[in-house]
Amino acid sequence: MTRYVRHAAAFCALLLFALLVNAARVQIVQAGTYDGNPANRRHTIARYGQPRGDILVGGRAVTGSKDSGERFRYERSYKNGPLYAPVTGFASQVYGTALLEDAADDVLAGTDPTLSPFPLWNDLTRASSPGGHVVTTLDPAAQRAAYAGLGSRRGAVAALEPSTGRILALVSTPSYDPEELSGTDSAVARAWARLNGAADQPMLNRAVWQTYPPGSTFKVVTAAAALDSGVVRDVDEPTDLPDPYRLPGSSTRLTNEVEGCGNASLRYAFQWSCNTVFAGLGVEVGLAGMRTTAAGFGFNDRKLAIPFRVSPSTFDTRVDRAQLALSSIGQYNTRATPLQMAMVAAAVANHGSVRTPHLVERTTTDDGDTVYATVQRTLRQAMTPTTAVLLRKLMKDAVEKGTGTNAAIPGATVGGKSGTAQHGIDNSGTPYAWFISWAQAEDSMEPAVAVAVVVEGAAADRGDISGGGDAAPIARAVMKAVLDR
Repeated sequence: MTRYVRHAAAFCALLLFALLVNAARVQIVQAGTYDGNPANRRHTIARYGQPRGDILVGGRAVTGSKDSGERFRYERSYKNGPLYAPVTGFASQVYGTALLEDAADDVLAGTDPTLSPFPLWNDLTRASSPGGHVVTTLDPAAQRAAYAGLGSRRGAVAALEPSTGRILALVSTPSYDPEELSGTDSAVARAWARLNGAADQPMLNRAVWQTYPPGSTFKVVTAAAALDSGVVRDVDEPTDLPDPYRLPGSSTRLTNEVEGCGNASLRYAFQWSCNTVFAGLGVEVGLAGMRTTAAGFGFNDRKLAIPFRVSPSTFDTRVDRAQLALSSIGQYNTRATPLQMAMVAAAVANHGSVRTPHLVERTTTDDGDTVYATVQRTLRQAMTPTTAVLLRKLMKDAVEKGTGTNAAIPGATVGGKSGTAQHGIDNSGTPYAWFISWAQAEDSMEPAVAVAVVVEGAAADRGDISGGGDAAPIARAVMKAVLDR
């Protein structure tokens, strides 16, 4: 009888050992497989089982979390959702995350190990820290001014602090309310279908994802190339370029909208935006020189993120001389985001130096302790400081007595460049109205803000659309909001 008891005990011990081995196999060897299985909803349930951290603008949260009482318990809420949607993006239980909600997801969801003083303990217990916060660089007054200025028109605004690269405003219109995508009910699916199917593309972030022909605003880049290369040594000397200008190797003649561009000086050509002068200067600088200068400002950079991805602005490097002439006045294949053109204006304002644009000042724990602070860096030197000084004077003249007078601010120094970009088959599309600028307070040593504005559907007859008329007043309102602060 004792022998049978011993056998039974040994068999039970063997079964227990087998169970322990199997448990270890499941929890250690196959843990990754089970964790990554689409049918495993434990991570998703845990993710929405606690409030999400907030995105802050001007020290105040523009996001929140509301208790739905459902299985995915906490849903994202937004304050002034359409105003900040080009920055926050959305956080949806159904459709995932976008923009800052995506780029800073680990911090906001509380899964970033740096949020916990004991990250290994969290790994062992599979616990999450409370969601951290993302402190943005946005100036709320500038953001509101940009959004109000664009109104019901399609377009975008990007504003930077030239000396640091801090993004002060980032607006795209039309916009949408990201809270419509929070939750799991049928209304979310209907909102997703409606927003993605809308002809005016409210979910397209025009400030950083859409590229446009920059038109005459690109003449700032061409002027920098001409001055840095020595093609132009004196901004008041005649350029010896005719009006009209025949594109090299072509019978096509380029003309101007204004008089006096034949053999005009760079100062006059910049002030009145003479196409013929800048097309000719681009050809004289040559493809290599134009390519190098454009790259210095940030064109053809495919790695820029703020921290979410920015579409690359492009300057075509495979062009003949006629195409180079058109590229040098912001046409042909030259394309730029509003953020890129704000970087161009900022480089002029910051002694030729392009600072790395960034949208996040720092990330913090739920208690407000800093986890990560953005280090301000110089991205590139776009031009020499001497050239930057000359361009500041040219942009200042364009505002005081040229095409940018609508951007003038009493008591402040403002420099700007307008642009009207043709597009479509045979340039049949309604032109885009551009304006780029910078502003310096009377009692300040350096410019405080650089702005780029593009308006897609200007409310005017085709012939009356202009950057100085449609986009400059918006830039003025944004700059004034920053200076008033």
